[in-house]
Amino acid sequence: MDIGFALPVSGSWATPDNVVEIAETAEKLGYSTLWTYQRLLYPEGTKLSSVYESVLDPVTVLGFAAAVTTRIRLGTAIVNLPFQSPAVLGKQFATLDVLSKGRLEAGLGLGWAQEEFTAADAEYTRRGARGDEFIAAIRAVWGPDPVEFDGDFYTIPRSKILPKPVQQPHPPIFLGGIAKPALDRTGRVADGWISSSGADLSTLADPIERVKSAARAAGRDPDALRFVCRGVIRDTNRNGPLTGTPEQIRADLPDLAAQGMTETFLDLNFDPTIGNPRADPAESMRRAREILEGLAPTG
Repeated sequence: MDIGFALPVSGSWATPDNVVEIAETAEKLGYSTLWTYQRLLYPEGTKLSSVYESVLDPVTVLGFAAAVTTRIRLGTAIVNLPFQSPAVLGKQFATLDVLSKGRLEAGLGLGWAQEEFTAADAEYTRRGARGDEFIAAIRAVWGPDPVEFDGDFYTIPRSKILPKPVQQPHPPIFLGGIAKPALDRTGRVADGWISSSGADLSTLADPIERVKSAARAAGRDPDALRFVCRGVIRDTNRNGPLTGTPEQIRADLPDLAAQGMTETFLDLNFDPTIGNPRADPAESMRRAREILEGLAPTG
C-alpha cells in the first residue's frame, strides 16, 4: 500500500513556508502523493467543525507544491465538480499536469453543502446525473481536438482546447462519495475511489466491494481500480484507528491494506487542534513533523 500525506490547507498552519516544507520533506522521505481538499465557505451560524473555517484553494496549493517537487504525485481529495464547468476545471487540471510534468491525481466529488452551491451559482438537484456528464465532458476536454460536447447539462462548442494533459489518455480520475449511487458511478466511470474524512475505517471493505461489483457489471476490470483512504489523524491519545503515537498509527495501516485500500494518505487538516485558524501553528508543525518522519514509507 502506498502512503501519501496531506498538505497544510486548513487553519493557521496553512502557510506558504509550511506547504513548501511538507512538500519537500514528504518527497525526500519517499511518500507517494500529496493531497488537498476543497471548502468554499463557512456559513454563518453553522455547526460545522472549525477546520472548515479557513481553507486554501486545492488546485492553487498543488501548483505551488509542484514548483518545489519533482517526483511526488499531486492529488485533489476532492474538488466539487458542480462548482465550475468541465471546460474550466479541465483547463486548470491540464495546466497543473503540464506544470508538474504529469503528476496530477484528479479527485472529484458532487458536494454536499447547499450554501456552497448557492455561492457557486450551481444546481443542487440532479447532482448524480450532472456528475456522470461532467466526467464525460472533462475527458472530452482532455481528448483529441477538435473538442465538441453537447449534453443535457454541459455544452462545449467545436473548439481546439490546449494544452492537453501530459498523462494520456487522461490523468487518473477518482471519485468520492459513500452513497450507493456514488459508489456505483465510481465503478462505472472512474479510475478509483477516495474515502471521506468521516469514514469508519473498520468498514472500508464494503464500499470497496460495491465499487468493484459495479465495475464488473460495466465490463471493467475491478483489479485495475485504485482505492485511496483519507487517513484522518485527530488525536495524540490512543482513541481508535490512526490515533496516538506514530508507532501506534503505523500498526493500523496493514488493516487498511487488508480491506483493499491501495493507498492511505495521512491527513492532519481535520484535527481541530491543528486545522483551525486559532490553532498554534508552531505546535501544529511539530506534530506534523512527528507524523511525517515517524510514518515515512520503509519499502
